[in-house]
Amino acid sequence: MAEHPGIFFRDGASGRRAVIVAGPDVWEIIRAIRNTRQAMPELDSEGVLALVRTNTGVSDRELRIAISYWSAYPGEIDAWIADAQRFERTFEDEWRRGQELLGG
Repeated sequence: MAEHPGIFFRDGASGRRAVIVAGPDVWEIIRAIRNTRQAMPELDSEGVLALVRTNTGVSDRELRIAISYWSAYPGEIDAWIADAQRFERTFEDEWRRGQELLGG
């Protein structure tokens, strides 16, 4: 994508999504950055990026590519994050009900 070098699109069962070339989906990176910021608000921006780099193995260049893409298309990426959170809550609720049934 000429406008955002390093980004391409992958089609899957859940639809077409922006990904880093040879890397994760953009929404996964943005979520990791947000989660890190939320968990460690005392970190400055470089500290947040360093922690995400360490925990994910995503390079600084790839992090910045994802941030640039999100900055241009926040609604698209935020929708993917919201969908993932909804699916996670659904599966967690199902798991809890199963555990309750089993008395766990």
